[in-house]
Amino acid sequence: MELSPKVKNILLLDSEGKRIAAKYYSDDWPTNTAKEAFEKAVFSKTQKTNARTEVEVTALENNIIVYKFVQDLHFFVTGGEEENELILASVLQGLFDAVNLLLRGNVDKREALDNLDLIFLCFDEIIDGGIVLETDANVIAEKAGINSIDPNAPLSEQTISQALATAREHLTRSLLK
Repeated sequence: MELSPKVKNILLLDSEGKRIAAKYYSDDWPTNTAKEAFEKAVFSKTQKTNARTEVEVTALENNIIVYKFVQDLHFFVTGGEEENELILASVLQGLFDAVNLLLRGNVDKREALDNLDLIFLCFDEIIDGGIVLETDANVIAEKAGINSIDPNAPLSEQTISQALATAREHLTRSLLK
């Protein structure tokens, strides 16, 4: 038995079950067809529920899935059947709250698509290789937020897009001298 909680995937689907963003950390779904079939099964099983105010839990194909809906977005976090639902729920709530902070409370499909890079950065700040790293929404949003970093911070503390923006700024300054 492993001591650290593992997440198999994080899914963000629209109100029709179409993928907005997804990241898989398990080989349970080796092909894109298998991933799409799983997403369709998850959506079909959960679409009739009312998970708008609190996180809900269900089981599907030997997996535990926690989920929450907001406007036209459906957030899902999947773990193995032996995983603790409370840990998975805290991952989901951390993701949801961080996305809510980054999108300034306007969490809908259009905003999610416009800020897909921030959503994937949130995924990366929360989970690494299936292992839960962070669940505090403020920390996640701060690390993923492009405008929140000090431009003089070392490159090792910046995300790739932040580092590229800093490099572009330095290059522009050196060319204008």
